[in-house]
Amino acid sequence: MAVSAAARRRRVLSSEHFTGWAFVTPGVVIILLFGAVPIVWSALMSFQRSNLLSPSTPFVGLKNYRQLAHDPVISQALEHTLVYTALFVPGTMLVGLFLAVAMNRKIRFIAFYRTVAYATMAISTISEAIVFIWLFAPSYGVVNYFLSLAGVPPQQFLNSPSQALYVIVIMTIWGWTGFSVVIYLAALQGVPQTLMEAAAIDGATPWRTFRRVTLPLLSPASLFLAVWLTINALQLFDEVYLSTQGGPLNATTVLVYYLYTQAFQDFNFGYASAIAYVLFLLIIVITVVQFRVGRRFTHYRS
Repeated sequence: MAVSAAARRRRVLSSEHFTGWAFVTPGVVIILLFGAVPIVWSALMSFQRSNLLSPSTPFVGLKNYRQLAHDPVISQALEHTLVYTALFVPGTMLVGLFLAVAMNRKIRFIAFYRTVAYATMAISTISEAIVFIWLFAPSYGVVNYFLSLAGVPPQQFLNSPSQALYVIVIMTIWGWTGFSVVIYLAALQGVPQTLMEAAAIDGATPWRTFRRVTLPLLSPASLFLAVWLTINALQLFDEVYLSTQGGPLNATTVLVYYLYTQAFQDFNFGYASAIAYVLFLLIIVITVVQFRVGRRFTHYRS
């Protein structure tokens, strides 16, 4: 009996299932520890008054969620987040599509151009913010210099409540264009040349071929980009924190930045957790709507 038990143990230890679980277990533990546990913990904190410093965490029910409806900064942050998303997502997709089409051809140094286009994704957000703060500086910025050559008076840009959010939109479009280019370029190279040749034989102009043949075949890539970029846009934080810190006059305060200030500046972790779950719900709703609407316009090749 002892021999059979030892043999069984050896069989288990030498099996592929055991080896697979041995490799997967560290990753599962890390995901549970730094992913699942904070999710559950923040869900509990959203029903408490907690600052993570005091052992007293009284249960307040839905008070944190009801407070959201009466917080004027939340309404501003939500508006800024949605405006930013509405500008950033289509802007990044259009610029990426334009560059991908331009680079989907055989020309000299094409590999270099493609590398340069994707380089924006390799640049850190800190470097990106520093460059754009320098470009849009009111007193010595390069953008104001070129505007002065055209007779336009100097603009305040990041110091202006009416302009700061749009500068951040430009900054993030530049930073994410490389990702959009790579996705569209891969999709363009998967378009069958036989369809393009058939359209040309039928007398279709290049623009009509692009609109009627190429764009429908790019719709799966477009849906993926729309969903992925929207999720990232709704979680905007780094660029705001590095360039404006929500100012001026809360003009660039978005949901995640306001969540950060509530949690790590005001130590109101219960309220911050409620904001996080409202944002989570918003992301789910918008993503579901995108998939449902996008399904009608997405064409998959068999």
